Amino acid sequence: MLVKRIIPCLDVKNGITVKGTNFINFRDAGDPVELGFQYSQQGADELVYLDITASHEGRKTFLDLVRRVAANINIPFTVGGGVNELSDVDQLLNAGADKVSVNSAALLNPKLINEIADNFGSQVCVCAIDADLVDNKWKCFLNGGRIPTNRELFEWAEEAEERGAGEILFTSMANDGVKTGYATQPLQILSQKLGIPLIASGGAGTVEHFRDAFLTGKADAALAAGVFHFGEIEIPTLKNYLKEQGIAVR
Repeated sequence: MLVKRIIPCLDVKNGITVKGTNFINFRDAGDPVELGFQYSQQGADELVYLDITASHEGRKTFLDLVRRVAANINIPFTVGGGVNELSDVDQLLNAGADKVSVNSAALLNPKLINEIADNFGSQVCVCAIDADLVDNKWKCFLNGGRIPTNRELFEWAEEAEERGAGEILFTSMANDGVKTGYATQPLQILSQKLGIPLIASGGAGTVEHFRDAFLTGKADAALAAGVFHFGEIEIPTLKNYLKEQGIAVR
């Protein structure tokens, strides 16, 4: 049985970790390198660093921060935000990242997924999808949830897998930061349609929510931010709880 992964997510804006609600109303959460080190010590399986305004501001992601993270932590980490061409991926991997996350750029240019997979391997490419329920359909959004598209969550996730993505990171925008639980229904549908790992994101508020993401949503990993940043859930406590629920974790 594959073990389930716990992944703290660090949204970075102007060099500071921030946490928002429904993709807005951000508050500071601390130094991204220091937090990453703490999480690696506490037993996090991986980390995700997202430069949350890079795409919106039309700039590249933060190489200096990536180098500092790589020098200070010993678990795999993914970097996203402003990744829109192969040279970006090459620079991030050379700076120490293990994987890159593509979102807006892949929606605008789906061949980018093929190019990353062909040049660096599928295991490097995480396709992040921010989606919200619009007229009873899960629609994908660009630029950190700012711009709606015509693309539908399930067909886009399947296409991303076909093009070579190694993982899908699905964030339910309506659940983001409100701590009422992950969107388990679309997670369950995605898990049935996909043959690659699925990361749940958006909505963690209690240890039970992680359980539900794994048992009901059938996710392979659960990503969370605020509950970790503000000390509401400790990673060792969470993993002990999941083990008690019969869920395999490291």
